[in-house]
Amino acid sequence: MSDLYLTNALIETMDPDFPRADTLAIKEGRILAVGTGDRLKELINSRTDAVDLSGRTVLPGFIDAHLHLRALAESLITLNLSPESGISSIGQIQERIHQESLKRPPGTWIRAGGYNEIYLAEQRDPNRWDLDPAAPDHPVKLTHRSGHAQVLNSPALKWLNITIETPDPPGGLMERDLETGEPTGVFYGAGDFLSELIPPLNREQLDQGVKLANQELVKAGITSFQDASSRNDLERWLSFEGWKTNGFLDSRVVMMLGWKGFEEYQSSRFPIIRDKNQLKPGGVKIVLDETSGKLFPSQEELNGIVLSIHKAGLQAAIHAIEETAVRAACTAIEYVGRNVARRDHRHRLEHCSVCPPDLAERIASSGIMVVSNPAFIYFSGERYLKTVTPSQFNHLYPFARLIKNDVPVAAGSDAPVAPVNPLAGIYGAVTRRAKTGGVVLEKEKIGVYEAVAMVTGTAARSSFDEHQKGQIAPGKMADLVVLSDNPFSVPEEEIKNIQVEMTIIGGKVVYSI
Repeated sequence: MSDLYLTNALIETMDPDFPRADTLAIKEGRILAVGTGDRLKELINSRTDAVDLSGRTVLPGFIDAHLHLRALAESLITLNLSPESGISSIGQIQERIHQESLKRPPGTWIRAGGYNEIYLAEQRDPNRWDLDPAAPDHPVKLTHRSGHAQVLNSPALKWLNITIETPDPPGGLMERDLETGEPTGVFYGAGDFLSELIPPLNREQLDQGVKLANQELVKAGITSFQDASSRNDLERWLSFEGWKTNGFLDSRVVMMLGWKGFEEYQSSRFPIIRDKNQLKPGGVKIVLDETSGKLFPSQEELNGIVLSIHKAGLQAAIHAIEETAVRAACTAIEYVGRNVARRDHRHRLEHCSVCPPDLAERIASSGIMVVSNPAFIYFSGERYLKTVTPSQFNHLYPFARLIKNDVPVAAGSDAPVAPVNPLAGIYGAVTRRAKTGGVVLEKEKIGVYEAVAMVTGTAARSSFDEHQKGQIAPGKMADLVVLSDNPFSVPEEEIKNIQVEMTIIGGKVVYSI
């Protein structure tokens, strides 16, 4: 007999063998049966919780294949200076930070984030001299919406002992005044470097942020996510384990490993947990970029790093945004493939933002997966239309091209860079339309089915979980999302307005309006 019985539903299973149903039976956290009409009635009794969904749409639970939980948690408990909060000038940033400083004892850190220079009247990043009058007695760290730029005020620079003699951080860039050489307080590609120096949130603050992040995730229908922090290690594994044990996190977690975490994992220091479907280690995250003006790490170093991961039987997840970085990542994966044969490695490119046709073909021929960010089209499309050069724009997030080349493409929000809203990502992939109305490379539109697969079946495949998640089929985990409308039948423009009405994880309702 079933524990939960959903009836009178429009069930889009994402299973090509049985694409649509109207009735679903769940037992002990797994899908017991999927059917139509009254064929499953023998699976209910007086103890079954029967729910009539009145024709609402059911999809497999959404899977966010790339986000940053700690950064999301921090963003929810620190000062929000995003355009959505009403910030449109550096003056407003100064005022908000000043008001925050009045609430805190002198010398305590002020963390703020979400600013986007594209939407500021001054069309530039704030600097230390902008922030100093707002909080002269408090160290301030202001983080760009992308997470790839930070601004420190003078008290923060003094606290960290950063002076004109301080060299650029490894792989990053410390902006300097062109005349004096003094640090402006603006750092690019130095998030990990600064995080090692700046005092972290205390446990109580972080736990509160995680609880708030959990609410955001289940409200968005996210039943699983992959945490893509390059700093993930044993300590962070234990934190995730604690959050799961204490009930702070409902969604299932795949925690990518940073390099330190990879070494710890290799030395068998990770404790075994009872339920790997709740928390398991994932790929090894490598950040590859050109912030410093040259590729970091170098091609030779990258080849060696990926080879070590490949030999260990794990999955490399390479952060590669620019075309040069995508080419280098392909070269490294091709290199290890020539040296150590391994079937179905599923090494991944994270973002793969600029990808010309020849690279799409190389990605396909090397068995590489792409985990990209279709929500960026919607939330950041205006910035792309204003700032991306034509040579790059013509190859920007080429989902149609990649899928045509049989490259598996999954989607992640990269939260908190973008909101955890899979439907915004589906809308962006299908319409290529920005929030402000502009169209970003229309030829790269994809169909609704392909876009939904990016956050269901293909996202499950990106962490080797396709036998457990991503479809509604007997034996798979009962992770489901109930929607107000059907993305397959509403007009394209309405997809972004669809609401999550219920989220089910392991047969249990964790969110309902």
